[in-house]
Amino acid sequence: MNSKRYFSFFAMLLISILSLALVGCADKESSSEEADTSKSQNTDSEETATGYPIVIKHAFGETVIEEKPERVATVAWANHDVALALDVVPVGFSAANYGVQDDSGMLPWTAEKLKELGEANPNIYQDTDGLDFEAIADSNPDVILAAYSGITQEEYDTLSKIAPVVAYPEIPWVITWRDQILYNAKGMGMEEEGKQLIADTEKLIQDKANEHPEIKGKKAAFAMFNVTDLSKFYIYTPGDPRGEFLEEIGMVYPEGIKAQITDESSFYIELSAENADTLNDTELFVAYGDGNTLKALQADPILGKVPAIQNGSVVIIEDNTPLAAAGNPNPLSIQYTIDEYLSLISDVAKKMK
Repeated sequence: MNSKRYFSFFAMLLISILSLALVGCADKESSSEEADTSKSQNTDSEETATGYPIVIKHAFGETVIEEKPERVATVAWANHDVALALDVVPVGFSAANYGVQDDSGMLPWTAEKLKELGEANPNIYQDTDGLDFEAIADSNPDVILAAYSGITQEEYDTLSKIAPVVAYPEIPWVITWRDQILYNAKGMGMEEEGKQLIADTEKLIQDKANEHPEIKGKKAAFAMFNVTDLSKFYIYTPGDPRGEFLEEIGMVYPEGIKAQITDESSFYIELSAENADTLNDTELFVAYGDGNTLKALQADPILGKVPAIQNGSVVIIEDNTPLAAAGNPNPLSIQYTIDEYLSLISDVAKKMK
């Protein structure tokens, strides 16, 4: 994958899956990632408790934070939202380029939080064609957060000449929302605040899900269908943030699809239309698309016979919208979109036969 493309998780995976170019990794690895993070945290807990330095292990080795950063910069996708959720305004952050409804370079939850924190003129890096090292250096950061990113070794080395860099745990663009918070918060010298943010976000998810008992226990999967070629389709695994989030709100991953997962490290599975019977025990689908997607699926001679599709039990997430951009969640996007997301699922669940 081109590491200089800073799209939303959905946009990246859409392009990658269609080209079959992206090597996936599951959030099941998040357990190992969290274990690795825990090891790092345990190793450094004594140092963190007594002060600095803080040591953060990641894909490129380790980063040492000698003292609490006062000027925090972020690159790539969503790392700035973690800083903002912890009430820290970055001295610079990358523009969002998917799901943005205006020319601000910001998704609505970012703009809303900046307004709350009194920042009217944020410094936004225009780095969609590659990191703007000059602009990053000009912002004079004490630390650069890149826990959710695809930076290369070369980019990491260059950034490290500007300030200490917090990179991703193991694989580019693969990190759970919890680890995204933990890594970035630790890089800011705010590990305990990060843990509290995780707990608060988990409570929010559960409280909101409890308002929709009709979705609990429903067998659901997050899929991607290309209506111009329905000879194959893609299902995100429970390890992918989308599949994981369905389980977090009380839904159940279908056994029929689970049986098709041969690589536990994959974030999606590709199935041919001939395997459509794999979907028969799925009661509800969430899928990216538009107003024509469900009609196209129902009109297909094979997929149209899948019970959930035939019954219209498909939640469509409109492409290039904030909700689509929230596909890989962070604390601000969850807070901003969870009511809309649950409402869409709830509306379909209530109509299920």
